[in-house]
Amino acid sequence: MKRLTATVAWLVVLVSPALCADTIVGTWRIESFVREVTATGQRHNEFGEKPSGYISYLPDGRMHAMLVADNRAKPSGGVPTDKEKAELLGTMIAYAGTYEIDGDKVVHDVEVSWNQLWTGSKQVRFFRAEGDTLTITTAVAKSPRDGQEGRTMVVFRRVY
Repeated sequence: MKRLTATVAWLVVLVSPALCADTIVGTWRIESFVREVTATGQRHNEFGEKPSGYISYLPDGRMHAMLVADNRAKPSGGVPTDKEKAELLGTMIAYAGTYEIDGDKVVHDVEVSWNQLWTGSKQVRFFRAEGDTLTITTAVAKSPRDGQEGRTMVVFRRVY
C-alpha cells in the first residue's frame, strides 16, 4: 500500500503541469499593463507599449513578481544619480511573499518589496487563467506612482 501511495504521489508530481494548465501555478511573462483611473474611466499603458517582467506562482505557495516599464533610461555613469535612481524606482514593481487563492481572487502576502509600504501588506488581486494567458486585475486602490485611485489590468503569457 505504501508503494502504491508513493507511486501515485510521483505520478501527480509528474503530470501536475498538465493538470495546472488552467491555474496560476507557473511562470508568466508580462504582455500588457493597463491602468484605469476610477474618476475618469480613462485607461493608459502605464508601463508603456512593451513592459518587461515576470510573475511566478510556485506550488509551495510562494510567489514573486518583477515588472518594469519599457524604454527605461540607463544611468549616465557607473553609479546612478539620485534623480536617475528615483526614475528607475518609479518605473518598476518588485515584490515577493506567499499567496492564497479563494475562487477568482489571489491574495499576495508581501514579505519584501520595492515599496516598503507594501512590505507586510496583503495585496488583493483577481485573476482569470485561460490556457496560456493569465489576466490579473488589482482591487481598486491608489497607484504607488501617481496617487490616483484606480485599478490595473495586467496580461501575462505562460512561459512555464
